[in-house]
Amino acid sequence: MKMFGKSKRLYETSKRHLASGVSSNLRSEMKPVPIFINKAQGSRMVDEDSVEFIDYIMAYGPQMLGHSHPAIVDAIKSQIEIGQTYGAQHKGEIELAKKITEYVPCAEKVSFSSTGTEAVQLALRLSRAYTGKQKIIRFDGHYHGWADTIAISFTEGEELSNYKNPKSSPSTAGQNVNALTDVIVLPWNDVEMLEATINEFGGEIAAIITEPIMCNSGCISPKQGYLERMRELASNKDILLIFDEVITGFRLGLGGAQEKLNVTPDLVTLGKAVAGGLPLSAVGGKKEIMDLVSDNTVYHMGTQNGNPLSVSAALASIKFLSRKNGHVYKNIETLTNKLTNNLEKLAEEYKIPLLINKQGTIFHTMFTSYKEVDTFYKFQQRDIPRFNKFTELLMAEGVAVRPSGLWYLSVAHTQKDIGETLDKIEKCFNKMKKEQ
Repeated sequence: MKMFGKSKRLYETSKRHLASGVSSNLRSEMKPVPIFINKAQGSRMVDEDSVEFIDYIMAYGPQMLGHSHPAIVDAIKSQIEIGQTYGAQHKGEIELAKKITEYVPCAEKVSFSSTGTEAVQLALRLSRAYTGKQKIIRFDGHYHGWADTIAISFTEGEELSNYKNPKSSPSTAGQNVNALTDVIVLPWNDVEMLEATINEFGGEIAAIITEPIMCNSGCISPKQGYLERMRELASNKDILLIFDEVITGFRLGLGGAQEKLNVTPDLVTLGKAVAGGLPLSAVGGKKEIMDLVSDNTVYHMGTQNGNPLSVSAALASIKFLSRKNGHVYKNIETLTNKLTNNLEKLAEEYKIPLLINKQGTIFHTMFTSYKEVDTFYKFQQRDIPRFNKFTELLMAEGVAVRPSGLWYLSVAHTQKDIGETLDKIEKCFNKMKKEQ
C-alpha cells in the first residue's frame, strides 16, 4: 500500500470539480497532500488508504469531545428523527442560550449563527450601533474570520517600533479596500501603543476586538495587566470590548478565557468547541447591547441560525463538559502537560530548538532560537520550512498536526495516544538529525 496514494488521486479529481480541490484554503497546507478521511472515531482518523492517524488537528478546534462521541451521536440521532431545521423557533435554543449565559461571564443574552466569521460581523455591527461610532481597533496576528470588514494581511518580520498607526491592508485579492477604512491595526501586548491610539481616536472608536489569548499565532498570553488596562481604557472612552473566543470558548473551560483571566468584555464571539463538531456560533453580551437585535435596530438573520441539529449537539457537549464542575478539563490538561513536557525533553536531547506555548488544552510548537515568544514579531521569526518538514514526517508516521504548529487535545485522547505520539515524534527527530 502506497501511503497517501488514494488521497493524491482524489485530490487531483477534486481539483477538476471543486475550486482549489478543498473546501477551505487552510486544508491545502497539509503535506504531502490534503488527506481525504474515510472515518473518524475518538482521537483517531482513518484516511482513504486505511491509514490511521492520531489526530491533534481536531477539525481545527471543534472536536472537544473527540470524533463521533456517543453523547453527540445520540443527541443528533434523536433530533434528526423529529426534524433537521424548521425556519421556526424550538425549545432547544432557549435551553442552549440559558446554558451559555450561565457559564460565560459577559453573556446576559445571546444570538446564534453558524460560523465564527458571522458572529464577528454581528458583534462589530452591534458595537457600531450601540456606540454610534465607526472605528474598530484590532491586532496584528489575530484572526477574526475572512469578511471584508475585518480581515487584514499580517505584517512579516516587522519590529514593534516599525508599526505605523493606523495601518490596515486587505488580506486577499478581491477584498473591498474601502471596507477597512475604519479599521486600526495595532501590535498586541503593547500597552503604550494602545493608549496612544485611544487618546488620539477615542471619540471615533466603537470597539476593540481581540483574542484574549493569541491562539492563532503562537498561543501567546497577554502580558500582566495588559487586558485589564485594555478593559479600563475601553470603559473610560465608551468603547466596547469584544473578546473573540471562537477558539477559547468552552475549550479552556466552561467560562472560556474571560473566566480564566478574570477580565470581562462587553461582547464575546463563540464557535468551534461549542457544538461538538457541528456548525454553530454565538454572540453573547450585555442585555442593553444585545437588545439592539431584539428591537430590529440591528438586523440578524440566517436560515440555519440555531438549527436543531447543531443546538442538540451543543447541549450534549456542554452537558458532558460540565459534569463534576468541569473536571474533564483537568484530565485533558494533565495529558497535554505530559505530551508537552516530554516533547521538550526529546527536543533537548536531539538539540532541536523547540519552543512550546501552552494554554490549557491547546499548545503551539515552533522551531525558534527565542527562549520566549511573547509578541507576533517573534512568532513570525520561527523556522517555518523546518517545521513544515517536521509535520510532514509526523503525517508519514500517522500523527496529524497542523503545519502552523497549533495542537488541540480532546476528551478522547488517552495515555496510550500520548505514548505512541512521543515514540513517533522521536522517530521524526531522529530523521531530522540525520538529514542535518
